[in-house]
Amino acid sequence: MSVKRINLALQGGGAHGAYTWGVLDRLLEDDRIEVEAISGTSAGAMNAAVFADGMGRGGRDEARRALEAFWRNISQAAQYGPLQPSAFDRATAGWNLDHSTAFVAFDMLTRMLSPYQFNPMNYNPLRRVLENSVDFKRLEGCRAVKLFISASNVKTGKVRVFKSGEITPDVLLASACLPFLFQAVTVEGEPYWDGGYMGNPAIFPLIYGAEAADVVIVQVNPLGCDRVPTTAAEIMNRLNEISFNSSLMREMRAIAFVTDLIDEGKLDNNQYKRVNVHWIEAEQRMRGLGVSSKLNARMDFLLHLKEIGRDVAESWLASHFDAIGQRSTIDIKEKFL
Repeated sequence: MSVKRINLALQGGGAHGAYTWGVLDRLLEDDRIEVEAISGTSAGAMNAAVFADGMGRGGRDEARRALEAFWRNISQAAQYGPLQPSAFDRATAGWNLDHSTAFVAFDMLTRMLSPYQFNPMNYNPLRRVLENSVDFKRLEGCRAVKLFISASNVKTGKVRVFKSGEITPDVLLASACLPFLFQAVTVEGEPYWDGGYMGNPAIFPLIYGAEAADVVIVQVNPLGCDRVPTTAAEIMNRLNEISFNSSLMREMRAIAFVTDLIDEGKLDNNQYKRVNVHWIEAEQRMRGLGVSSKLNARMDFLLHLKEIGRDVAESWLASHFDAIGQRSTIDIKEKFL
């Protein structure tokens, strides 16, 4: 059996990261696929760390068990919290929290007060979930999968990519630190916010830090929208999608530019790496989910997202497996230029 090596690029997106869980779960079932490296941001970073720890502990089956346990721990940690769908939200078969009194109040609170004011003790429930889900001492020495975790330096505005051997709970919390919800996370004396602002996810570490030429991007945040948003909530949601996709779009344009130069013989392909880009997305099925649903950690919603992820990964494997190692399966210029 021929085994093909790929690198994964995992976007962030709060609870929507359960969709990526589904993608990973399906890829782990396929013995023809070997993951060399993962670049992850925010929820993508957490999925990456759990994936790598599981692989290092017991291979594919253990990685699948670890991912499921992690997302169930997320749901359990949130089940007694105030951010739950209202009866109206559930009755309309939606997953947003737009009619939740607690969400509306919390949204207003974060617009008036900073996390340094409304959460002076800097409590973050994700810390305990991560510490219960990942053996960070084992992960430090794990080389089953290379990790690249992105966070945004608050002071410099630059992306910091933490590599295998540097991954701690603080690094993952920094990568997922939304500044309106959490205080900046200090790592090695530097303050960090969510990596999505500067790399969602960062692709360049996979080009320079891994051997495999194929990068599979798992898209969580929709690139497009069906209509012009007109309400305040819709406008904020669309701005959120655009801002968290902007860094990825810039890198895709740069990859397209370099690929053209290599193909035209203007760059030496012995010095410059030609990258095959692949895309796993469920844009049409994810577009209806507003930004509030990223805070919905009910298990039924997470399992719904997981199934979407498994479905699109199944379709991608059926359509594009043969192209791995041969060519890109998206037209980068058509999609991003």
